[in-house]
Amino acid sequence: MGIAEILIIAVGVSMDAFAVSVCKGLSVRNVRPKHALCTALWFGGFQALMPLLGYFLGSAFADFVSNIDHWVAFVLLGLIGGNMIKESLEKGDSCPVSPDFSFRTMLAMAVATSIDALAVGVSFAFLQVNIWIAILIIGLTTGLFSGVGVFIGNLFGNRYKSCSEFVGGFILIAMGLKILFEHTLA
Repeated sequence: MGIAEILIIAVGVSMDAFAVSVCKGLSVRNVRPKHALCTALWFGGFQALMPLLGYFLGSAFADFVSNIDHWVAFVLLGLIGGNMIKESLEKGDSCPVSPDFSFRTMLAMAVATSIDALAVGVSFAFLQVNIWIAILIIGLTTGLFSGVGVFIGNLFGNRYKSCSEFVGGFILIAMGLKILFEHTLA
């Protein structure tokens, strides 16, 4: 898997964090750079950590599933992407996020928005991916999107939240299909 494909996946998995960052921006009356930096560091850091953990977990089982690794990657990316699309289409309170930037609040949100990255890391274990480059790209991409998301939320409101989750889900499903087709047609 090349850098361009990793970057596409990074954009896909960062959309949950971006959507929550937009909500954080909505919840703060006067956004300051420290709000964006705090959000970028928490979300980018956890989006980098979780694929690394998933990679090590998946590597432990890679030998057992080497014949179906492309199916595992396809199913994981498809489930994550499908769930993101489903969430983007659901109605309700679209931004129930408080203006709190405390350790406890940010930790909970960082973990919640990075669970899908754990599954992506598991799929990386079955593919030829340099995990160090992958986590660097994913962490930086998510950090950038999250920091910008805080300002976008404060300026424009939540009209982009559902759209970003939908696009992220679509990207992950498309990458899963690409991996499946490359391995089954090869």
